[in-house]
Amino acid sequence: MTHPIASDAARRPVLERTWAELLPELSRRASPARTPDPRLIVLNERIAEDLDLDPGWLRSDEGVRFLTGENAAAGAAPVAQVYAGHQWGEFRPILGDGRAALLGERRDRHGRLRDVHLKGIGPTSMSRVDGFATIGPMLREYLMGEAMHALAVPTTRALAVVSTGAPRERDGQTLPGAVLARTALSHVRFGSFEYARTQADPGLLRRLAEHVIVRLHPQASRAEHPYRALLAEIVEATAALTADWMRTGLVHGVLSTDNVLVSAETIDYGPCAFLDAYEPGASFSSIDEFGRYAYDRQPTIMRWNLERLAEAIAPLLDGDPAAASRTAAEITASFDRRYEAHRSRAFRRKLGLGQGVDEAEVDALTDAALAILAARAVDFTGFWRDLAAAADGDQRPLRSRFLGPVPELDGWLHRWLALGPDPDLLRRTNPVYIPRNHLVDEALAAAVDGDVAPFTHLLGLLRAPFTERAGHQNRRFARPAPAGSPGHLTYCGT
Repeated sequence: MTHPIASDAARRPVLERTWAELLPELSRRASPARTPDPRLIVLNERIAEDLDLDPGWLRSDEGVRFLTGENAAAGAAPVAQVYAGHQWGEFRPILGDGRAALLGERRDRHGRLRDVHLKGIGPTSMSRVDGFATIGPMLREYLMGEAMHALAVPTTRALAVVSTGAPRERDGQTLPGAVLARTALSHVRFGSFEYARTQADPGLLRRLAEHVIVRLHPQASRAEHPYRALLAEIVEATAALTADWMRTGLVHGVLSTDNVLVSAETIDYGPCAFLDAYEPGASFSSIDEFGRYAYDRQPTIMRWNLERLAEAIAPLLDGDPAAASRTAAEITASFDRRYEAHRSRAFRRKLGLGQGVDEAEVDALTDAALAILAARAVDFTGFWRDLAAAADGDQRPLRSRFLGPVPELDGWLHRWLALGPDPDLLRRTNPVYIPRNHLVDEALAAAVDGDVAPFTHLLGLLRAPFTERAGHQNRRFARPAPAGSPGHLTYCGT
């Protein structure tokens, strides 16, 4: 008969401490606050199984306190990561995890190290506010990460959300507190390199770069100039990620260099939102007064962010400072070409077109379609999905999105249909369901009030976004916000 204590001990996860041991200069010990009544709200069993974590144990009292960072016996050694960053174009020499901690790393079933990271643990030595979080924003990050993953966009993903039993005051409201446990290939930010550069310690900058090469871009180690290859790999991955945001209609909302990962995974979903009516200059964040991080500016700002990263890495690129600067500029300048290539590939699929169609024709059709959507304020997601029916010979769903005759659409459809678009490819590429802003807010409001059923239902749809569900109730999840709804506004709640 197995002794229950031994069984429980065997189920406890063992975390590696690679970051904290290799880069102590970029780590500060953190002490997650004690939670009076921690309760598991939602557990991502898919992530748990991928990391070979026992879902049953994670639901136990011991496991829940592991998910809040309190259970050090489970192999956790929480550290807040140190980084700098350009926020709204201004350099901040130290930012760092103000309410978060890296517990350690865990290998997934493919042998890759994945960070296990907590948010909302209380103050750290780098806190700017109280360091705590509330249920709504933490569930929002969980939901967005799962939706993005299902849309094939690289992203951090949540392992769990735990309510703490400690209410928090926010803008005159008392809201339930929560901790988010999330995973990523890495939480190294562009700002991590910016901080290392300011320390006047070439060895620290080099060790950080070596860590990123080993962890994320091992092929760079085989290049003639590994650090140049590393920068080029990050530029390429960032270009692909940016194209993913543009194809899905995501407006990230706060693309400061401390919110951009060198792993090219999307992180920090506080002020993000998805387009309803196509508006190139859409900006939803309450603090983005001048639209610095607007939808159509995302490619430009990501290149700008890469330029800041390249400046930080430059000493590793060449012994001569002038030559290093030139090399850094040349590598980051390739972003434009790389991004345009990824954008063309993405919209080729959204148009349902095969490789036999010339790239210039794909780009021309894409630009013409977007111009029509912008002029007529047509729902971005719905338009692309309705192309599948049009390719099958039924243009009624598509045309119902427009008021009255649309001569420019007639010409566009004739040109596009002549290329023989594939309706099956269109349905595999263009989702029925995205995190519609009004539906997300509705589900989160219910969860804050104690009813997680709307959240769970929406999550189920977003995890299979290309599969249309029957029923009137599900059809509303495919529609944009009702006409006349107030403009959507987001906040940096996460």
